[in-house]
Parts: sequence; C-alpha cells; structure tokens
Amino acid sequence: MTAGVFATVAGIALGCALVVGALGLLALRLLSRGSLVTQLIVVAFATVASVVSGTAAVASLMYLSVHDLTVFYSVAVVAGIVSLVMASVLGRSLVRDNRYFRAAAVSIGRGESVISPERHTSTEFASLAVELAATADRLSESREQEERIETARREIVAWISHDLRTPLAGIRAMAEALEDGMAPDPDRYYVQIRGQVDRLSGMVDDLFELSKIHAGALQLNLERVALYDLISDTIADLAPVALAKSLNLCFEGERGLTLQADARELARAVGNLVMNAIQHSPAGSAIVVSVTRHVDGRAVISVVDAAGGIPEQDLGRVFEAGWRASEPRTASDAGQSGGAGLGLAIVDGIVRAHAGQVTVTNVGGGCRFELLLPQHPAG
Repeated sequence: MTAGVFATVAGIALGCALVVGALGLLALRLLSRGSLVTQLIVVAFATVASVVSGTAAVASLMYLSVHDLTVFYSVAVVAGIVSLVMASVLGRSLVRDNRYFRAAAVSIGRGESVISPERHTSTEFASLAVELAATADRLSESREQEERIETARREIVAWISHDLRTPLAGIRAMAEALEDGMAPDPDRYYVQIRGQVDRLSGMVDDLFELSKIHAGALQLNLERVALYDLISDTIADLAPVALAKSLNLCFEGERGLTLQADARELARAVGNLVMNAIQHSPAGSAIVVSVTRHVDGRAVISVVDAAGGIPEQDLGRVFEAGWRASEPRTASDAGQSGGAGLGLAIVDGIVRAHAGQVTVTNVGGGCRFELLLPQHPAG
C-alpha cells in the first residue's frame, strides 16, 4: 500500500469515526439520566458502527465485489450483536454493584453493618466494598463508644448531683441549728461542717482533674522519681485513715527503683488506689502496696486488698468515669463507697498520660490493681 492510499484510507476511517463518535456522544448526553446498561449499549454500538462505516466507505471507493461486502456486513452484524450482548451483561453487573453500594450507604447511615457480596464486577469494586464494610464497622464502634460516653456522662451528672446534695443538706441543717442556737455542741458542728466542705472540695478537685484528662490538657512535669519515697509518703498520709478501720497498710518490693514521672500526679494515682482499697476492705484485713520491675523493664506499682473482688462482668468497666459496681465488694461496706466513681477513672487517665497501663484482676479474696509505667514516658 502506497503512502497516498494509506493516507486516504486513514482519512476516511477517521472521518467516519468522528461522525459516529459525535452522534454517540450526543446520544449519551441525551441519555445522561438513563440506565447505565443503555449507555454501555450505545458505546458498544458506536464502536461497531465506527468500524463498519469506515470499512464500508473505503470498500465503496475500492470497488469491492458485492459478495465481499455481503460477507463483511454479515461478520460485522454478528460481531455487533455479540458486542451489544457483552455490553448489556457488563451493564447489568455494574447496575447490581450500584444497587449494592447504594444499599451499603443507606446501611451506614442507619448505623447497620454492611456485608460484602461474594462477587463484584471488578477488583476495584471488590476493594471498595471491603472498605465500605470496614468503614461501617468503625462507625458502629464509634457510635457505641459515643453512646457509652454519653451514658457515663449522664451517670456522672446524676451521681454527682446526689453526692453533692447529701453534704450540702447536712451543712444546711447544721448551719440552721447553729443559727437558731439549737446545736447542743457547736464545736462538734463546726468540725463536721469543715469535714463536709473538705469532702465537697475533694469532689470538685476530682471533676476538674477528670475534665483536664478528657480534654487532653493534663500537663506532666517529668522528673526523676524514687518510687519507694513516693509510696512511703502516700502510705504515711493515709495510714491514719487505714488505722481508723483497723487495716494493715504496708509496703513490699524493691526500694531503689526510679523512673521519669510527674511526682504529684503519680502520687495522686497511687493514693486513689490505696483509698479505694481502704474504703472497701473489711476491718482487720491487709492492704499491700508493692513495687517491682516487669520483665520488659517497666516499673510495676501494685495495690492488693482483701475486699472480696469485683464481679467478672464489671471488671471491664472499673476505670470508666462514673462507674459503680453492680453490687458491693463486701457485705460490710454497703453505703460506704461514697464518691462519684471518679477515682479510678483519674488513675487510668494519669497512667495513660505517662504512656503506661493500669490493670485489675481478682486474686484470692480481693483485687490486685497494677500500674505498669515505662522508664521514660516522653519517649
């Protein structure tokens, strides 16, 4: 084929393709709101029509025989029918995937799980379906977590309101008795009022501390801390409270272990654990605070009591803000727990701020709380 003939053939084919392509684009524009199957059939038909029209135009110029043109048209018709059938099948598959993705979007909006079908039109659609299912699961977990947080918030508000009302009512009653001159022992009333005010102040401090933890605003002043000195000071501060309940509060373990920590916040966490043990332990029992080194190098501060343990179904909620056990840990501590269920939540927040972990397990006759703290939390 000479260059001139090739140019002629190419020009004719290009011209026919442009005309058919323009008509196809016009048809697609008119069918823009139509079915995807119809649009794919138009594309397949335009492709076949472009080939047939170009070949027919070239053949008419080359004066091919009628027999040859008939054979060509027969082949073109068969190929066109097969192409249209394939386009229809592909279109139906795409429509099926489209229905699935629409249903998946609706399910995600309703907070329901999404199940990916076994087959998709392409690998890309299969990957998209898997990602949609994973997204639905993540959103479901987020909704559940948000519901738990909202439930905990409502519980905190309810319990704080109740716990504030009790000391406030006592203070009001004692103040009215003092004002009316009906107090048989004014000095004792003054002491009781001071004690109730201290209790209210402690609850406000706990709320403020917890709000800083939840807001991510807890700033640590890291320094080298000797754990034995920190725990000894905590035991000394709480020993009178333990003695008043006839409890044996003691220390065991290593004495030379140190780490980088905020001494004030860490002392608060340990103090909350010890006070929790004191509140729930029966008279005559022991509370053991110990310090050891974990096999991975972390420091372990543990508080073991003999308060009867925690129901297995409640172990996972111990460190939730506002949580209270579904039943007393011992029969003797009913009505003594007090507080607003914030102490252990504060412990968890402080330990997490130190890049550590707090755990609780039931041991013989009581509980074992452990703080696992890295040597260098900033790292």
